[in-house]
Amino acid sequence: MTTPAASEQDALAQRVRDTLAHHRDVRAVRMFGGLSFMVNDRMAVAAGGDGDLLVRVQPADYENFLQRGAMPAVMGKDRPMGRSWMSVPRQRIEENAELTFWVKVGVDSGNV
Repeated sequence: MTTPAASEQDALAQRVRDTLAHHRDVRAVRMFGGLSFMVNDRMAVAAGGDGDLLVRVQPADYENFLQRGAMPAVMGKDRPMGRSWMSVPRQRIEENAELTFWVKVGVDSGNV
């Protein structure tokens, strides 16, 4: 039986796969409680259990991305992941253009 959280994660994971379809070296790995997408062997984004998106970012862009609706990423019980990771709530990525923006941020941040 599929739980609601699993279906949210599965739906987001498929959307991320579709967004990354033009990249050659993409693989999905289970980690951080989600399904992480590695591009060129660097983690770019992860589909979270509740449909949120974990995104690798450049620390210099952190404040700007907070203004765009991302939130500080935490691991477990309020353990901050630092300024290189942000969480984008599922409501912010319902539109494909917004998801594409965040996936590109993750890919570009992993290639620096």
